[in-house]
Order: sequence, then structure tokens, then C-alpha cells
Amino acid sequence: MRKADVVGTIAEKTGIPKVDILVALEAFFKEVKSSLIEGEPVYVRGFGSFILKKRAAKIGRNIKKNIAVEIPEHFIPAFKPSKEFVQAVKDSKHELKEHSPEDSKDSD
Repeated sequence: MRKADVVGTIAEKTGIPKVDILVALEAFFKEVKSSLIEGEPVYVRGFGSFILKKRAAKIGRNIKKNIAVEIPEHFIPAFKPSKEFVQAVKDSKHELKEHSPEDSKDSD
């Protein structure tokens, strides 16, 4: 499901125009990004948490030049689903749908 599909589904269920939903969804994404950039996690009760995970410094390899490269310590964004969310997915009877490469391309 892509962002456009989510917007369409919410519009059908609520009767709110797609443009308004898209603006609200984009504002949510922007707020999550800016909060994580500032180092502040975002908690959505019953859904999950958008958090930062710390990656330790390590030595990597540049295989083209065959040299060791130091990769400094850094943070990456991550999502941790709530217990209710995890349980709902576990209890679902759906099978994982196969995705073609075209499905994974961002057309937004």
C-alpha cells in the first residue's frame, strides 16, 4: 500500500477530502522527522514509537580501493510497534503478499 492508497482509503472511510487528508498526513510525517532530528522520540499510544537507535563506531571496507574505513558512531530512525499492534498482526490470518519491484518504487 502506498501513500496515495492510504489517503484514498481514509477519504472513503471518513468522507474528508483527499487533499485535506494528504496535508494532515504530510504534516504528521514532517513532525515525526523534525522530532527525531532533535533527538526526541514520538510515541503514538496503541500504534508504536518512532525512536532513534544508536549504531556503534565500526571499521568498514572500501572494496574498490581495498582499504579499511572508520564508520563513526551515528543514530538511525526506527519504528517500534506497540504490543497491541504486534498482537493484532500475529492474530491476523493473512498471508504475506509478494511485491513486484514496481510496487516498491516511490511515485509520491
